[in-house]
Amino acid sequence: MLIGLIVFCEVMFWAFIVSGLFARYVLKKRKLGMVLLALSPVVDVVLLGATAVDLHGGGEAAFAHALAAIYLGVSLVFGKKMVAWADAWFSYRFADGPRPPKKPKAGKAHAALERLGWLRHLAAYAIGCVIMGVLMVISSSQQASEVFFGTMGTWGIILLVDFAISFSYTLFPRKEKRA
Repeated sequence: MLIGLIVFCEVMFWAFIVSGLFARYVLKKRKLGMVLLALSPVVDVVLLGATAVDLHGGGEAAFAHALAAIYLGVSLVFGKKMVAWADAWFSYRFADGPRPPKKPKAGKAHAALERLGWLRHLAAYAIGCVIMGVLMVISSSQQASEVFFGTMGTWGIILLVDFAISFSYTLFPRKEKRA
């Protein structure tokens, strides 16, 4: 059930974003657009609440609970950036806004972007781990601790791999492709 709720929350997150941007740029209803965009974080609160209620009510901790914490960490850290990206493209496509700049694909600028991406990943990891810690306290079972610590460990390994890849561009920057 919780996996379904996570999927539902992800769909609703993007539904609020797209409908908010549609209202802002296509319907020219700026206030409605802002209200719809402001509802996107409410989805995160609903997911966090449902996860906590499930565990507090005696639900057995499972990877779905840990996945909810991961989703929340990633959403909190990357959400604003994703909304800004979508906003820039909607503005370009529907409101004669400027074309969003392309991301650098080589050189120092690319390396800096990769490092920043890893730092965001680290922040998402930290937030997700704090949420998992709170969920462990709510559940207060050995089994929950195993699930959450196991997930933290696996995600930690992914974070380390991401570090190696992201910072490798600092040591070995991509070369510009010649036309």
